Amino acid sequence: MDKKALSERDICTKFITPAVGDAGWDLHLQVREEVTFTRGRVIVRGKVVSRGTSSRADYILYHKPNLPLAVIEAKDNQHSVGAGMQQALRYAEQMDLPFALSSNGDGFVFHDRTSTGAEVELELPLDAFPSPQELWERYCVWKGIDGGAAAAASQDYYSDGSGKAPRYYQITAINRTVEAIARGQNRLLLVMATGTGKTYTAFQVIWRLWKAGAKKRILFLADRNILVDQTRTNDFKPFGQAMTKITNRYVDKSYEIYLSLYQAVTGTEEERNIYKQFSRDFFDLIVVDECHRGSAADDSAWREILDYFSSATHVGLTATPKETEEVSNIHYFGEPIYTYSLRQGIEDGFLAPYKVVRLDLDKDLTGWRPEQGQRDEHGLEIEDRIYNQRDFDRGLVLKERTRLVARKITEFLKGTDRFSKTIVFCENIDHAERMRQALVNENGDLAAQDRRYVMRITGDEPEGKMQLDNFIDPESRYPVIVTTSELLTTGVDAQTCKAIVLDQRIQSPTKFKQIIGRGTRINEDFGKYYFTILDFKKATELFADPGFDGDPVQIYEPTGDESPVPPDEATDGEGTDEGRPATPGTWPGAGDESEGTDGRHRRYVVGGVPVSVASERVQYYGPGGKLITESLRDYTRNKVAEEFASLDDFLRTWSTADKKEALLRELEERGVLLDALAEEVGRDYDAFDLVCHVAFGQPPLTRRERAEQVRKRDYFTRYGPEARAVIDALLEKYADEGVESLERMDVLRVQPFTEMGTPTEIIRGFGGRERYLAAIQELQQHLYAAAA
Repeated sequence: MDKKALSERDICTKFITPAVGDAGWDLHLQVREEVTFTRGRVIVRGKVVSRGTSSRADYILYHKPNLPLAVIEAKDNQHSVGAGMQQALRYAEQMDLPFALSSNGDGFVFHDRTSTGAEVELELPLDAFPSPQELWERYCVWKGIDGGAAAAASQDYYSDGSGKAPRYYQITAINRTVEAIARGQNRLLLVMATGTGKTYTAFQVIWRLWKAGAKKRILFLADRNILVDQTRTNDFKPFGQAMTKITNRYVDKSYEIYLSLYQAVTGTEEERNIYKQFSRDFFDLIVVDECHRGSAADDSAWREILDYFSSATHVGLTATPKETEEVSNIHYFGEPIYTYSLRQGIEDGFLAPYKVVRLDLDKDLTGWRPEQGQRDEHGLEIEDRIYNQRDFDRGLVLKERTRLVARKITEFLKGTDRFSKTIVFCENIDHAERMRQALVNENGDLAAQDRRYVMRITGDEPEGKMQLDNFIDPESRYPVIVTTSELLTTGVDAQTCKAIVLDQRIQSPTKFKQIIGRGTRINEDFGKYYFTILDFKKATELFADPGFDGDPVQIYEPTGDESPVPPDEATDGEGTDEGRPATPGTWPGAGDESEGTDGRHRRYVVGGVPVSVASERVQYYGPGGKLITESLRDYTRNKVAEEFASLDDFLRTWSTADKKEALLRELEERGVLLDALAEEVGRDYDAFDLVCHVAFGQPPLTRRERAEQVRKRDYFTRYGPEARAVIDALLEKYADEGVESLERMDVLRVQPFTEMGTPTEIIRGFGGRERYLAAIQELQQHLYAAAA
């Protein structure tokens, strides 16, 4: 047997797997092969989506299920024994694994990230692979786990028998948290982007500590009823009869797992603080969901509870830790024990990327000043000053502005999908109601079919709140558009939300990221891979905040009457007035505006003031999550230069590539925005010409010009008339769609090829599959011959 001739898989089967098994690893329970642990970034090209390359480890070794210890990267025997080490280290770092190994079948290179051994990296023969016990002991030393802590750290995960496994980052978060608590750490902060499974992660942490006997009574706190109910019926369901929800200010001390709204156990009067009916040491673990919204403040109701149960372990969960001069999550909980960011979630393909449509309205930019003595529709004299975006829909209502926003939202939905679930964030309840009315008027046809097509869901309106479950249910068609102010900013699992409209002035990066989180979930069954933000009040300028991560793939600013659809490129609320009724003519929480003689803030309502869209600008974001500040051409030139030293280098790679589509996909994954480039330079050009022209200054040819050149050369006379007809049709396909269409066998299943025969008959006309593929290769060579 020639070892050099063996494939990588053969090396795994014949050498690596036996060596691992001989070292004492249970190949059925402790070893997994070809483990795909990311999904691959969602790449958006106009309305077409695809996925980038996923990450796949050749081997992952476990102490027991979901307690991974090591990763092995295999190479064939043409490579050196350590050729896969850098890749293995990247995977080990990403999955928080202490040990990384590389092998080509001759032996192993072993890297110890714990620094608990004599050497960090050393070579091992095949028969010296480390045993499971050795790596587990070194792992425990690295983590500071001993005695009773080891029992909790190795406690089994909950499994429902369906085969569902936590994602790699959830495993890291769960294991780090359990291990830290087992070591005696009493305050922990876990930061995970919205849509990445914080509650499921919390469930597994609680389950393992509970089952290990490390924590016996647990309190899970949230500040919204829907969050508690979702938790109880979904992720926490396995706790069964051991779990209760505290309601009606009634305390039953016979349970072990308690779920509660903090409002349900606290109050302004001492007798309403029912949490004091528990002894101070009753709970030994308290988990605070969405802890950025209250527990960080020293005088908050959350902190009263945490201070009362000060002997318990406190775990804070949030997607957006709050850090201001007055409020700090980190000051209370400490530095996050683990962070899984929005950007990383998008990069891994677990979260949806998004586009941004920015619409600047003229009155928002230039302001509006009333005529002297002008009165509003309620007869109130309007204070003489310049009103701007800060005032609109708060201190002053321009009715035409509301209608314009509703019209632009409707135009966007008509240009995409009128049944895309959409959340419109408004300034207050009054604004949300007026926006609902305007949207009903713009969508009268669909509102007539079902009154729930547009609904207002705010804290003061029971009818709308009753529809919240229907809105977040992917199977329910209605409501489609919901208007709100604060109630839906956080915690609502709207998996199929495809559009988020911001007509609310947002100054807080924390709140902004929470709102963005309403759309970041992917639901492939319902075609939800990305979402779009329509921004009418410059809220997306918060992308520039240095603490923000996970920037959009595109920003588009239409002007005038242009469509807002981006062009193809490739219970109790919180806040100022959610949950309070809006009184016509008054402005709850007006803040810095003038008061009337009765001491109430005025909200002027003015009709007849024309409002229009003022500006247009297109910006792009690279896959690294940074705004491209240079021109798209310069950015492309620099990106291509990172991959190809010269035009000859690019031409050589292009001509030798078996699949041009794969090369183009690789360029896109490296950050070359081919679809955006086509939008700017011209959609009649092939991706090849776009790169040659923009990056290397070559004069471009359109696809049709290239196709006609091939026809003039008459290279294919040696083929029979049927085969020549196929080639001519392929050239036409290329001229219309590009080189990718030539390389796909399924092109033979569409017009006009279906009129020429079945795919099998067409391929037989070339003399078989190999000759057909050779003809396609030759056709591509002739298409790009002039450039070479």
